[in-house]
Amino acid sequence: MLNKLFPVLNLRLLIVLLAFSAALATLISSFHSTYQVQKEQLISHTLKSNFAYANKLASATDDFLESAKQQLAYSANKIEQNINNAALLQEEVTRLNLQTNSFNSVVISKDGVINATSPYLPEIIGKSISSPGATQALKEKKPLISMPYMSAANNLIIFISHPLFNKEGSYLGYVGGSLYLKERNILNDLLEQHFYEGGSHLYVVDANKQILYHPDSERIGTSVANNKVINAVITGEAGQAVVVNSKGVKMLAGFSPVINSNWGVVAQRPIKATLASLDTLIMEVFARTLPMALATFILIGVFSYFISRPLKQLASSANRLDEVNSIEKLKRIKAWYFESQRLKLAMLNGVNILQTQIGQLKHDAQTDPLTNTHNRRSLNGLLSQLMLKQTPFAILEIDIDFFKRVNDTFGHDKGDEALKVLADIIKKISRKGDIVSRIGGEEFLLVLPHEDSQSALKIAERLRTTVETTQMETIGFITVSIGVATWPTHSNNIDQVYKCADKALYHAKEHGRNRCVVAEPS
Repeated sequence: MLNKLFPVLNLRLLIVLLAFSAALATLISSFHSTYQVQKEQLISHTLKSNFAYANKLASATDDFLESAKQQLAYSANKIEQNINNAALLQEEVTRLNLQTNSFNSVVISKDGVINATSPYLPEIIGKSISSPGATQALKEKKPLISMPYMSAANNLIIFISHPLFNKEGSYLGYVGGSLYLKERNILNDLLEQHFYEGGSHLYVVDANKQILYHPDSERIGTSVANNKVINAVITGEAGQAVVVNSKGVKMLAGFSPVINSNWGVVAQRPIKATLASLDTLIMEVFARTLPMALATFILIGVFSYFISRPLKQLASSANRLDEVNSIEKLKRIKAWYFESQRLKLAMLNGVNILQTQIGQLKHDAQTDPLTNTHNRRSLNGLLSQLMLKQTPFAILEIDIDFFKRVNDTFGHDKGDEALKVLADIIKKISRKGDIVSRIGGEEFLLVLPHEDSQSALKIAERLRTTVETTQMETIGFITVSIGVATWPTHSNNIDQVYKCADKALYHAKEHGRNRCVVAEPS
């Protein structure tokens, strides 16, 4: 399966896939970010608009109720000194009912008995009424707006009343107007000015969470529970919130209280309807972006062809380096940009030494099986490369002190473990580009390119102190002696450098061990 797949994944295809993936990811990220930003702005704008509208209607409703109370107060002042003038009373209730259309009906009550009504209802003249609104007016004897209640004719009613007093301040009765919330009146006309579209609407609730106005007349008179917006607005709060309505639809709601009556006005719109225009906008942007994106992908394909062509030709030449005229074909390849030109030059330089060094490279790959470090053959090859490049280096010849005693005391297995631990310490001390090699038994070599004797001695001391302070399992602590020599300072001949390092190491052994010694200059 892999053999079938990899030949297809050439550089041109990889460039196209990479560029396409990057462009597509950028495009998707851009659309997503744009959508999220626009979504948040739309939601925020809708919430603010609904709040502003709810606040405006709550204020207008407050003004209407205040105006209605003032109309009743004016009439009360006019008739309370002529309470026995039946014609005046009937004229006043008729004027209140017809002049502004503020009320669906108007009554004047004296001593708990109806004296005048509009529309005119002779059958209740001279009789007392016990509706919740009338009872509340007689009981409280002050201007008030009653709690909504259901009449005998199944009308949801709000009763607004003003008391009547004589000159001595004795209570006479009241003049009151009724609003039938399920019928036409100024309040309904005021609230229905709202523009309804896409599920957007407003409603009004009283302090008992009962709906007083709703575009769906069937909802008027019903109660709403478990709605955080209603819970807030009936306590006098104003604001905006995302809420789930009784049908499980997410709504963007603005709400404001009606102070005069302890009602609440809520204006809301479904989130889905709010975001519908955004979905359309994003699709239009996508449609307009698509041609440019396609043109970009075509350009990517063209550029990828010209970029991959010289590399493809170089790769083909690499497979035919054993042919007689392979170098001439390689020279004719037009490597028109920097990387391909450098690769071409590297191939030309490498072809001449490839055949002579291929066998040696196989040996260079070999490592010491116990410590996973370079063996002597690999070390020699690496040092040859350093010397070929005229790179100066220092060598640290490292030998474990009294290693035979370790093997004799703890066994060869523990001795091998000590060698592994030492190799790990040397690797940790070494840097990138340094060469760690085991050259036999308990002897290791650390090659430090670009280091002189003094800097190499500092590294050797750090290695020595690290070894002597590292406790090994079972064995405990060991020490090492280190001889330091440098190429080409001590000699241009690597063998002579080895001998110098050996002499320094023996000097360290003969003078107490666990020390580092720099070889004397030749």
